[in-house]
Amino acid sequence: MQKVPEAGYEIKGLPVAGLQRSLTLDNLSFPFKLLKSLRIASGIVKDFRPDAVVGVGGYASGPVLYAAQNKGIPTLVQEQNSYAGLTNKLLAKKAKAICVAYPEMEKFFPASKIRITGNPVRKDILDLSGKKEKAIEHFGLTAERKTILVLGGSLGARTLNQAVLKDMESLEAAGFQVLWQCGKFYFKDMLTKLEESGLKHIHLREFIREMDLAYAAADVIVSRAGALSVSELSLVGKPVIFIPSPNVAEDHQTKNAMAYVNHQAALLLKDSEAVGQLKSKVEGLMQNPELGDALGKNMKKMAKPDAANAIVNELEKLVK
Repeated sequence: MQKVPEAGYEIKGLPVAGLQRSLTLDNLSFPFKLLKSLRIASGIVKDFRPDAVVGVGGYASGPVLYAAQNKGIPTLVQEQNSYAGLTNKLLAKKAKAICVAYPEMEKFFPASKIRITGNPVRKDILDLSGKKEKAIEHFGLTAERKTILVLGGSLGARTLNQAVLKDMESLEAAGFQVLWQCGKFYFKDMLTKLEESGLKHIHLREFIREMDLAYAAADVIVSRAGALSVSELSLVGKPVIFIPSPNVAEDHQTKNAMAYVNHQAALLLKDSEAVGQLKSKVEGLMQNPELGDALGKNMKKMAKPDAANAIVNELEKLVK
């Protein structure tokens, strides 16, 4: 609701919320929120009169695609993860095309509708050549030190932040520097603790907008394994340590990460083991440049840089 208007696009919100997997009081209001959202979505589709409708998963897209399908408007579902979400599985039955980022998605969707397109990513990361010097200057880094980029998403990731806090002193002492996106929920607390430490080579950011420069600066990347993060990192082609979030539906981040780990394209560090083991995992990778190069090359083999165009081509087929 914040980022879309900032990018110059109109957005309309729906009151629908996610259905909790366990029994909670929030689930009691779910049917009422869903019915209201279906009514609003029907009005949106009627007024906007789209030629096609795209859904990218999650409960928010459900009512709009359902309304479009009921009105006979062609729909396209884009499944970003290696494990399909409930909303997409339900909507896929009437969808005309299903764009996926991973192979072997026939276990979730009709094979005849599947198009392996990949996930759309920002274009500025397609070519990082010649950007490292600019990146070092932009973030105030030291050219002589190897850089660890830690990404926990825009909101932050508690485990990743705790892992950096625990190991930041020893990482700096070992000759590394850290470019650390901690997220807005944790920034003030992390900043206070960093200032108290007196460390000079731990560079904290609430949010990094210049991701092309961050990737260009990195020698090793530590990241959650959300679908779009994984797709971006495959284009970057740097050695990656995934720490999947355990707090997502069907543990899909672990499945996303394993799709790369099984192809020797990334390393995995469990969330439950990250605090206390981050330094040893990073150090092992830094001390084995052959492994790092192999991981990066294998990661890049799985990249799909033309995903956005491929999805638009499928949309054009529906409209025609």
